[in-house]
This record gives sequence, C-alpha cells and structure tokens, in this order.
Amino acid sequence: MGHSYIKNYVHIVFSTKYRQPFIYPPVEEELHAYLGGICNRLDCAVLKVGGYTNHVHILCHLSKNIAVAKLVEEVKSHSSKWIKSKGQEYEQFYWQNGYSSFSVNPRGLDRVVTYIANQHAHHAGTMYEQELLRLFKENSVDYDERWLWD
Repeated sequence: MGHSYIKNYVHIVFSTKYRQPFIYPPVEEELHAYLGGICNRLDCAVLKVGGYTNHVHILCHLSKNIAVAKLVEEVKSHSSKWIKSKGQEYEQFYWQNGYSSFSVNPRGLDRVVTYIANQHAHHAGTMYEQELLRLFKENSVDYDERWLWD
C-alpha cells in the first residue's frame, strides 16, 4: 500500500490551571476561534471548539502527521501566549499540565458537536470535575484521582 489513509477523530478536553475561571466573553469566542485555527494549521480539521469558564473541548480530525500529545502541546502553548496578550487580567493565565483525549466514532460526531456547542447550558448544573469523571466512565478510562486535578 503506497498511501496512508487515516480517519481518526478526537475529543480533547483540558482546563485552566486549578480550574480557575478565566474564559469569559469577549475573549471566549476569540479563544475558541484561535484554538481552532491552531488545530487547522496543524492539519487537524476542527469540527467544533467550545467550553466553559474554566475548560475547553476540541473536536477535530487528527492528522496522520501529528500525535495527540504534540497537537495539545502546540495548542496550549500558543493559546496561552495569545491570551496573555489580551490584557492584565490574563497575566496569570495558565492551562493545566495534562489533558484528556477520547476517540470518537464517525457516526457519533453530531452528538459530540452538539455536546460541545451546549457547554454553557450543560454547566448550569454540572461542575467540570463531574463532567470529566463522567467522560472517563463513558470512555472506560482508568485514572488515579491523586494526579487528576492540577
């Protein structure tokens, strides 16, 4: 086989350091667009970016030319520098050290897009920590809570 054919969709989730609420309008929409732009530049076509005051969700097609860890490293480092340029209120902005990533069946993309689009309504009654633990359970992720929250 002379060519590589890849169709991997990933749902990436990460929070601000210590889940500090930094992500509010008007920077929220700009940040989501910026995160999507980084992914697209790295040939990871974005389907949806969203989140809430202390975390983001990215759904994208993972390029055959980059590992998830490298994609997240690029997204977090560039967006952190960018948001700090938005004013004094963002000088102490940092992303958490880690991230979560879940594979998505192509037949389930619409459901994940809708889920990400409805983050504000979802978080009216659910904290990020509860959401992440639920995602771990749904995706059969083993974790050690001692290392989960930074």
